[in-house]
Amino acid sequence: MTALTQAAVSVAEPTLPANEILEGSGDAPFSPLESRHHQRFPKLTEQEVERMRRFGEIREYPAQAMMFEIGQPGPGLFVILSGRVRIISRDGLGHSTIIIEQGPFEFAAEVAQLSGKPSLADGLTLEPVTALLLPPHQLRALLVAEAELGERIMRALILRRVGLLERGRGLVLVGGEANNKLHALQSFLRRNAYPHTIMEAETDPDIVDLLARISVRPSDFPLVICPDGNVLRAPDEGQLASHLGLLPEFDPGHVYDVVVVGAGPAGLAASVYAASEGLSVAVFDCRAPGGQAGASSRIENYLGFPTGISGQALAGRAFVQAQKFGAHVAIPLAIKTLHCDRTPIELELDDGRCIATHTVVIASGAVYRRPQIHQLCRFEGRGVYYWASPVEAKLCRDEEVILVGGGNSAGQAAVFLAAHTAKVHVLIRAPSLEASMSRYLIERLAALPNVELHPYSEITGLDGDEHGLATVEVRTRRAGKESTTTMPVHHVFLFIGADPNTSWLRDCAVKIDAKGFVPTGLDAVADGQIPAFALETSVKGVFAIGDVRSGSVKRVAAAVGEGAAVVAQIHAFLAQHRAAIAAAR
Repeated sequence: MTALTQAAVSVAEPTLPANEILEGSGDAPFSPLESRHHQRFPKLTEQEVERMRRFGEIREYPAQAMMFEIGQPGPGLFVILSGRVRIISRDGLGHSTIIIEQGPFEFAAEVAQLSGKPSLADGLTLEPVTALLLPPHQLRALLVAEAELGERIMRALILRRVGLLERGRGLVLVGGEANNKLHALQSFLRRNAYPHTIMEAETDPDIVDLLARISVRPSDFPLVICPDGNVLRAPDEGQLASHLGLLPEFDPGHVYDVVVVGAGPAGLAASVYAASEGLSVAVFDCRAPGGQAGASSRIENYLGFPTGISGQALAGRAFVQAQKFGAHVAIPLAIKTLHCDRTPIELELDDGRCIATHTVVIASGAVYRRPQIHQLCRFEGRGVYYWASPVEAKLCRDEEVILVGGGNSAGQAAVFLAAHTAKVHVLIRAPSLEASMSRYLIERLAALPNVELHPYSEITGLDGDEHGLATVEVRTRRAGKESTTTMPVHHVFLFIGADPNTSWLRDCAVKIDAKGFVPTGLDAVADGQIPAFALETSVKGVFAIGDVRSGSVKRVAAAVGEGAAVVAQIHAFLAQHRAAIAAAR
């Protein structure tokens, strides 16, 4: 479902080939965006336009009018019947670029219009225009009803977002002393496929000129300069998302068929299957599509992708797929608590709003485990990281790094980092990787000349200054002997597993096991009551899938399978629910 930059005004290089964000390169060789112009901007036939008419309405616009505007909710997809439209991208510093000029039998839109999110480009009429407007709900209906035409349109929408991400127009992030905050915002925008550019406060003349005109304190960094002219000072991810219009509005009177908490592989799979089968679906995640899998540099053992696929590409595809079928996605938005003693069930959001639903799917996955290391919190985001993406790889290019962990995620990260860094020191407490890592990854690490395995080792201390991490203390225990080494390393990657993300369930009746996971089926028996369904928890109508479920197989394929399976059980539950209501009448 997922989670795309080189701007003329930017000094930052692209962090990742943009096609890897929403498309992925797992099942096809890399194709430069320029060579796919005919797919990004296809021309419709008269017959195709006629088939689209029943989904839209005719709109008239005079010359020099804005059909849609950056930062304003997108009205949908425009099929141009007559006249010409100029599509323009711009950033917060006033720089603009003409993307393309479009005429009759072409359409103007990108992925954001599937859900009516704010536009990422301007649409200016060059002459009087007549267009067929398909609002978001009708656009989604077209994509489902017209399979072949819908495929062409969907591919174009995705590739257009890729193009915006490659250009880097949109937000400008200005660095400063608060590098950990800058890193967090950059990672958030990247994983949510939002165009942005990173610029330096001291060196770029446009930024120097801007800072001379506004009063800025060190605590105001990072600055976020928006295309609408607003300057946000050190915003958190929620504040930024709110300003960008990424958070949807909710009808307080609507009761969903199912609310999915968590947009990892399990949650996205449940959302796609439920929405495609006509259920009313809302999806919540506090950060980005993909969960922990979304941070994986490459997944090579997922069925159907023989050359592998990045976790973000897989999540990006699933995310778009969920929107295509009409799932109501709210990211980033956290759930505060589950009120399962109410009818219908209610979920209370962090902002105080309550969402009503007949069923809930707990797919909240896990949170990164934080080891007991002196000064760990001080260096999180400033030298200590819990995932390895191109953003982090750029920070430690040609340096030596430490990676802690012996599982498959650690192995994938080590392989990825080895291509960017001078050396990767892999620390594990065990004597070898045999018991915890897949054979293909062990062999690949062994073949890399700049990867060194340190068995029986762990980090005991971190030190540095206001600029970030400077040294790492490593303790090794072997054959009854202990030694300590201080390594001059500025970047540490922790892949030591994760704990179930169930703290938001502490005030409800859902049973949690001793390790914090959610039991289902026969394992969830409470007060003599046996759940009716294999993936149902101790509370009727509340289901659990994926990594958060007790006894689940911690693999992407297993999570997707549970996401599909739970929808059949939800259908059965809803049928029983409706029958009970009918009998009561």
